[in-house]
Amino acid sequence: MALVSPSAEPPPDVHDRLDRPGSSLSRSSDLTLARKLAAIGGVFLAVALFTVGLSMWVTWQLEGGAAAINEAGRMRMRSYQIALQVRDLQAGRDAEALQGVMRRVAELDGSLALLTSGDSRRPLSVPGNHEVQGHLARVQHSWGVLRAQVLQSLSGQAPHDPVLRVEAFVDEVDALVSSIEQRLETRTVALHTFQLVMMVLAVLSALAILYASHVVILEPIANLRHAAQRVEQGDFAARVPPGAADELGELAEGFNRMTERLGALYGGLEAKVAEKTGKLRKEQARLKALYDVSTFVASADTLQALGEGFARKMRLIAHADAVAIRWSDEANDRYMLLASDSLPRILAEEEQCVLTGACFCGDRPQPGSAARLRVIPIMEEARKADAGSAKVQRRCAEEGYTTLVTIPLNLQHRLLGEIELFYRSDTAFSVEDRSLFEALGSHLAGAMESLRMAALDRESAVASERKLLAQELHDSIAQSLAFLKIQMALLRSAMNKQDRAAVESTMSELDAGIKESYSDVRELLLHFRVRTDSGQLDLALRETLSKFEIQAGLRTHFQYQDDGVPLPADVQIQVLHIVQEALSNVRKHAGASEVWLDVVARPRWRITVRDNGRGFDVDNGAPDGTHVGISIMRERAERIGARLDVRSDGAGTHVTLTLDQPY
Repeated sequence: MALVSPSAEPPPDVHDRLDRPGSSLSRSSDLTLARKLAAIGGVFLAVALFTVGLSMWVTWQLEGGAAAINEAGRMRMRSYQIALQVRDLQAGRDAEALQGVMRRVAELDGSLALLTSGDSRRPLSVPGNHEVQGHLARVQHSWGVLRAQVLQSLSGQAPHDPVLRVEAFVDEVDALVSSIEQRLETRTVALHTFQLVMMVLAVLSALAILYASHVVILEPIANLRHAAQRVEQGDFAARVPPGAADELGELAEGFNRMTERLGALYGGLEAKVAEKTGKLRKEQARLKALYDVSTFVASADTLQALGEGFARKMRLIAHADAVAIRWSDEANDRYMLLASDSLPRILAEEEQCVLTGACFCGDRPQPGSAARLRVIPIMEEARKADAGSAKVQRRCAEEGYTTLVTIPLNLQHRLLGEIELFYRSDTAFSVEDRSLFEALGSHLAGAMESLRMAALDRESAVASERKLLAQELHDSIAQSLAFLKIQMALLRSAMNKQDRAAVESTMSELDAGIKESYSDVRELLLHFRVRTDSGQLDLALRETLSKFEIQAGLRTHFQYQDDGVPLPADVQIQVLHIVQEALSNVRKHAGASEVWLDVVARPRWRITVRDNGRGFDVDNGAPDGTHVGISIMRERAERIGARLDVRSDGAGTHVTLTLDQPY
């Protein structure tokens, strides 16, 4: 059950707050939660970028100083290599040694240039403080002196001593390396300090963000969640403390307005739910009553059982003290008691049959009006009763009944009777109860009419069987008996005349007639024993042919092609009787030795009985017996809307039944 429609319109005060300028629900530019989060994140990002940038700069300086130390070490190594190559050159004047010296000189020139100007492609730079730059200047000066000595040696102008003195240059390089290392050590300490400061700032920033998130976001959401849980448990007085002027603050205000509105809407909800639940229980009880009664009336097989069972169920459904069901005649002049439940015996005996108007219930409806459910106060009606009905009315009052409810049994604007409910207390009925009682009355009326129609159908079936039997007796046995009666008259006349030859001839005719009558009786009994109760026409036809073979001593052939819709049961019976009559004519008049029965279902049903007998002239008329049989078959074919065709010649007779209507 939908307690609140999702598409329901908000209350007017909400519309006012939505439309009012400056309302918290209509603000969009004053929301500051995103700005708070952006400010906190911005501060943390700026600190992080600053510390990371500073750390990267110090690391770059350290890497550049380390690269400068490596380059200075290579200068020291190359100076020793130059001294050795100069000595070898002076000893042997080797051209390759000369090229090696010149290459080492160029490399040293390049290393000094790198140390002086740095390398933009990689971190290589000499610290720019005064002490390191002074040592770099002395290294440059020392290299200038050493370079001049190397060039003099290569040109042959050097002193006689072939050993090139590089110790002064190496000492200056060592001094430069020492000064750079000292400077790098200082920067390494600074880098560690920056890293420690960055860790501290990261922890402090995380704590600050957590605290700010708790104050700005988590605590308002926790309050909102706690209040929502209280609302879920049914506490519509739950409120959220007002927050800051941001989105969560507006959400808290909206939640408070929502709970206030829900409290107003659900104030009387329990009473409404109880009312709806009660209505649903009553509706369920009414539906169950309708289902039970419908099931019962569908299974009742006699009118008496139907009335008594319905009376018991009706008393329980209506909570009545007694129930009576009355059946009215066609003119609605009398009401007969059909069944009752818990009705006092003396009251039931006195009201077995009452005239209309002689009791509270029976009332002839006005012309053009339909009978309806009535609630009758017995005591008030008894005071207004006339002498003719006072006896019955006093009996109802003496038995303690104060209220009588009459429910008409209407069926297609026809009043079949009434249901009477007796109460020993004042009773009131709702519109739903009245509708239920009238529906139950309609069910009972329909069931009673169905039983009556079923009885009429059974009576009609019995009458039809009797008519069929009479027709068979008239067409076969009666004619034979009439023939025997004529022969008896001829026999009596011959005996009076003492004409022995005539007596013998008449006796022979009588004997043949009796045998024929006996054969007709046996055939008639066989025909009536063969039925299509199973709904399978082929089985009934096979049984008929089998009995025909035994009775007539003829050979039979059967062909059945059934790939269509089965025939209705009443049509199957008529088809079976037509086949039996055709076989009977073959036995009596054809003089055949074989009989064929062919059945084809598609496109239309066609049944053919043919023999190899003598046949007859169809145009000039058939023999009397055959003519009677053909007439009977034509009558049966007309009943089911079929055509019967008879074709005969010297080679036999064909009787074909064609059903024009496709089944």
